[in-house]
Amino acid sequence: MPQSPEAGGQAVRVWDLPTRLFHWSLALCVVGSVISAKIGGNLMDWHMRLGYAAFTLLLFRIVWGLVGGRWSRFASFIYSPQALMRYLRGKPLPGDHFEVGHSPLGALSVFGLLAVLAAQVGTGLFADDEIATTGPLIRFVSGATSSLLTGYHKHWGQWLIYALVALHVLAILFYVIKRGKTLVRPMLVGDKLLTAEVPASRDGAGLRLLALVMLLVCAGFVAWLIGLGGQPGQ
Repeated sequence: MPQSPEAGGQAVRVWDLPTRLFHWSLALCVVGSVISAKIGGNLMDWHMRLGYAAFTLLLFRIVWGLVGGRWSRFASFIYSPQALMRYLRGKPLPGDHFEVGHSPLGALSVFGLLAVLAAQVGTGLFADDEIATTGPLIRFVSGATSSLLTGYHKHWGQWLIYALVALHVLAILFYVIKRGKTLVRPMLVGDKLLTAEVPASRDGAGLRLLALVMLLVCAGFVAWLIGLGGQPGQ
């Protein structure tokens, strides 16, 4: 295995605790949603609950991308086409920091996955399985629109998620095998071994309290929204 480019560096906080909890919580919601949908029956109630939880987490991540720790902010991984080409050619400029947070290719994967998950959650709000479960906002759309959104939710959306998750896993394996570095451990502990000049993300008690308040606000908004349609899942 090749030597890690991080060898000899010092621990720098890259992923703040709210970002790490978001990442693993969303992963659990996705896995749980897929399993509950495949089994069906009484587990469809859990499919709906996990969908609402994923909706809350996605809203939180959007806001956190504006005010979270340095490397969790969208500003740190929205790259120009020129930066993407420098990354692909292996010729970064000083200060590019491609290997600190999300790399240019990793950023595209993150944005793609967030968009696909948002579409999956959004279509689920208006879906109808024609058995016993309907989305909480189905009364706000026509039957034809609900059918169209249901088709996406049950077919295209599902397979897009599978494809992007597979791509995500393959990228992790590529970094381990080809570059000798793990992307999983930093998302568990928060730190990466980096050079001293790399700025660290804030991750103190104040930031974590802010994240909790924001999460509760997002949860309240989701609860209000699904309540507009009456009883969820009925």
